[in-house]
Amino acid sequence: MKDRHVLENGYLSATIKAEGAELCSLRDAEDEELLWGAEPIWPRHSPVLFPIVGRLKGDTLRHRGHAYRMTQHGFARDRRFAWLQRSTTTCRLALHDDPETRTHYPFAFRFEITYALSDDALEITYTIGNPGRETLPASAGAHPAFRWPLADDVEKQAHLLEFEAAEPEPIRRLKDGLLTPTPRPTPIQGHTLHLDPALFAADAVILDQPVSRSVRYGAPGTPTIELSWEGFPQLGIWSRQGGDFLCIEPWHGTASPEDFDGEFADKPGLMLIPPGEKRTLLYRIRIC
Repeated sequence: MKDRHVLENGYLSATIKAEGAELCSLRDAEDEELLWGAEPIWPRHSPVLFPIVGRLKGDTLRHRGHAYRMTQHGFARDRRFAWLQRSTTTCRLALHDDPETRTHYPFAFRFEITYALSDDALEITYTIGNPGRETLPASAGAHPAFRWPLADDVEKQAHLLEFEAAEPEPIRRLKDGLLTPTPRPTPIQGHTLHLDPALFAADAVILDQPVSRSVRYGAPGTPTIELSWEGFPQLGIWSRQGGDFLCIEPWHGTASPEDFDGEFADKPGLMLIPPGEKRTLLYRIRIC
């Protein structure tokens, strides 16, 4: 189909759609679906977050005395990307600024996303370019939602996240979508986070300074999914009450702090990309 493209290599198959450049299916060699089915309680599979991650205070972006409406996670997930390349194992899509984006985000940008299969892994690369004449302030993030439980006969509470390194630092939390000022004790024990829906009663678990650059997700009797990342300083972990999914989200940037309502370019955690330059971020999903 014109609006979707399927990658296959014998180990994995991945379906990407032009709307939002979203990964909407990921199946293993046994043809088992690993992604959430975008059911009504949360109708997305793996949205792309750009040019913000999380919320801005009052859903308002401030730039040089003007206010622009910018809703949670930005607009890329709801915009159609153009296909640049499509093959059996790779595809590349692009989004750039236009009169509509400039009503929300007054900056020139070019955002390319590449999906590539290599053996038992899917690699997703974000390339954010600044074709304009002023510094480009931006955040970007991934939001893949994996099935939870990964197998129908396995309890949710049997699932674990095993981090590459011990993660003793406090976590951050959200209130009304904004970052609260006080860090909270981490629920991670050494390398291990025991998953339970109650963890997400107060929204996402946010690691704003993780040591790890990879984490494994699974339970006895299920596939093991390893997610690794480069260039993303933060990691969010989230589920919605009543939803059978777990989101493992590499981020560059977070929601605004509760007390921040200033110039967008001064928002903590942004990439500040000079004119003519690019920034590359990537993450991999591997089936172990």
